Amino acid sequence: MKKLLGFVFLLATVFGGYMSHGGNMGNLWQPSELVIIFGAGIGALFIANPLSVLKDMKSQLSELWKAEVEDPELYPQLFGLMHVLLGQLQAQGMKVLDEHIENPDESSLFLMYPAVLKQPELLQFLIDNLRLQSMAKVDPHDLEALMEEEVERIHEDHLRPSEALSKVAEAMPGFGILAAVMGIIITMGSIDGPLTLIGVKVAAALVGTFIGIFACYCMFDPLATALEHLVDRHSARLRCMTAILVMHSKGKPALLCIDAGRRQIQSENRPSFIEVERWLEAQQL
Repeated sequence: MKKLLGFVFLLATVFGGYMSHGGNMGNLWQPSELVIIFGAGIGALFIANPLSVLKDMKSQLSELWKAEVEDPELYPQLFGLMHVLLGQLQAQGMKVLDEHIENPDESSLFLMYPAVLKQPELLQFLIDNLRLQSMAKVDPHDLEALMEEEVERIHEDHLRPSEALSKVAEAMPGFGILAAVMGIIITMGSIDGPLTLIGVKVAAALVGTFIGIFACYCMFDPLATALEHLVDRHSARLRCMTAILVMHSKGKPALLCIDAGRRQIQSENRPSFIEVERWLEAQQL
């Protein structure tokens, strides 16, 4: 909702300011300019990026408009899951993982935390690294390095849609100039016509420059930045999990492991230590 309101406010200020100076909105309606500029932008996007990036972009944009904040149940359930799981690991050893990591969707433990099951990437990250530790004893420093490298790779992969949108944003003023130049070419072809007609054609050509600049700074660039924040939010979950598992591999108590993960969460979503304690106590009742 906040992003929608921001976009409405942006439109109101830009076009409201234009109209307050006596501008005619009808003069800005140039369908051919829109086709040229946005068609060129979409075409360039498809040429420059593999299909996987375009699919990820579609998914991220959909999530961006559906959920602007973190699921309030995610971290309470994630910490609850890890507290129980780490407690079982410390009491029974790695053999306890057999009934959970092979089919987490059927695990009695994981089914108690549906908010975690709704995050397939986070769940897969957890399962893969638990499986790694169950197969062989991994030095804590080696485990930390491996997990950090994986998080960085995932982070970079998910940033590709944002980078692609940013590249298109940079190109939009150029596409606007392209449309404007084509409009001037048409105008020059009618140079012997009435002066009023020439003025109308020049104005139509200049609309192309306006559309390109507007699309860059008011549409594509803000969306690219919003996708960056979305990716950072997702990466914070993985960094949280990394810290928990690394601290566990060092033999630290479960509560200390969870607090290490809590510290990796972005400030706007990070609970206090007291809140985490209350969550864990509530789930034990």
